[in-house]
Amino acid sequence: MLKENERIDDLQVNDLKIIQQKDGFCFGIDAVLLSNFVTVKKGHIGADLGTGTGIIPILVAGKSEISSIKAIEIQKEVADMAKRSVELNSMEEKIEILNINLKEALEHIEPNSLNFVTSNPPYMHGQGLTNENEKKKISRHEIHCNLEDVISIASRLLMHNGSFFMVHRPTRLCDILTLGRKYKMEPKMLRFVHPKPSKAPNLVLVKFVKAAKPELKILDPLYVYKEDGTYDDEITRTYSIKKLGECIV
Repeated sequence: MLKENERIDDLQVNDLKIIQQKDGFCFGIDAVLLSNFVTVKKGHIGADLGTGTGIIPILVAGKSEISSIKAIEIQKEVADMAKRSVELNSMEEKIEILNINLKEALEHIEPNSLNFVTSNPPYMHGQGLTNENEKKKISRHEIHCNLEDVISIASRLLMHNGSFFMVHRPTRLCDILTLGRKYKMEPKMLRFVHPKPSKAPNLVLVKFVKAAKPELKILDPLYVYKEDGTYDDEITRTYSIKKLGECIV
């Protein structure tokens, strides 16, 4: 199961586990927050664009009664880790890892067929500073896809009234909302995540609904740490959530 330089991490909820590389790109709090931001119903089918080691589909499938989710990852070695994590959690019937570029998603998934799509895409422009580690570089920078690719593919995969859940940087918010409307994705819910109450937000969670009427709800801000450096109570509760909420369109 494990290869050299890999470890198994306990996700500390519903007996879920994940395989990660000791020196590779590991999931962060953004992936956990996004997975708990997702709302689905029993029997729903979905996709995760740029799944990395599979953290989001594993958490979503492990905390809900969805039917299935296809998880797309372009990096072969990372996709292999995700596949083995799926097997580790006995989720082969729910999660399928596709080792493809997300731009090829419509060759593997029927258009307008999904109830939900999730994505924790690369945050940085391709021309930005790059990391020496190739896997980290691809995970963090828009090298193989950009924000427009992610939003346009999500829209084409979703059925009408299907939901797209994404986490990104607040500095890209204008681009995010503009591109959403360009591809008939109406922003319906938005939540800023702050490192602590005295700091500006460094993450934003956005829920789009395809072909929905305009009306955006701004949720209360989420603070990761208190001013004394300890985890905020809501963050502690978030990490212990065992079941996702149901969607309301």
